[in-house]
Amino acid sequence: MRRLLLFDIDGTLVWGGPAKAAFELAMEAVFGTTGPIGGHDFSGKTDPQIARELLRLDGVPDEEIEAGFGRLWERYLGELEVGLAENPMKVLPGVSPLLEHLNGMDDVALGLLTGNIAEGARLKLDSVGLAGYFRVGGFGSDSEVREDLPAVAIQRAAEAWDRNFPPASVVVVGDTPRDVACGKYGGTRTVAVATGRHGVERLAAEEPDRVLENLEDLRESLEALLD
Repeated sequence: MRRLLLFDIDGTLVWGGPAKAAFELAMEAVFGTTGPIGGHDFSGKTDPQIARELLRLDGVPDEEIEAGFGRLWERYLGELEVGLAENPMKVLPGVSPLLEHLNGMDDVALGLLTGNIAEGARLKLDSVGLAGYFRVGGFGSDSEVREDLPAVAIQRAAEAWDRNFPPASVVVVGDTPRDVACGKYGGTRTVAVATGRHGVERLAAEEPDRVLENLEDLRESLEALLD
């Protein structure tokens, strides 16, 4: 096995769905506020980071935030599960054939690197039948700090496949500048995909190893991921 591929979820594998609405409902129920959520930048951040930023901006003390986090995620997951039944995620073009091809390769391991909390990631991917492709991952529930997550995912992959994955053999795949930055921080290769809010030029400014407009061209995607 020569390559570990760690995929972001929202904007990279899937889009849409009820996550933001579920998050707002949970924030209001647990803390009585969503903070200034309207224009807030969510992209590439962990779920706990987003919640903490919004609550701090509304003046909620850190001790109150910490005390409510357990209830917040429990409520969020409940709202997300209900919402997904009516409004499932949508798989981005090219993702399903790419994952199917990679899953059939003996020398490739697939994992996740996402700001979603782990159960939220599972619910989102399960709603579109993609959860089974990923045995391991690094999640927002592991650390609020995105840069911590490559090391978490790599360690879990080492345990799952009983082999070491040097950072040079790992590729972080994502759609935001923060995905590129966290991969670089972890010493991995990075592939940026312009299927989220950021275009090719903005992503290229972060100097990833490769930039793709999308994952629709299987040959191009495999070349970028496995080169």
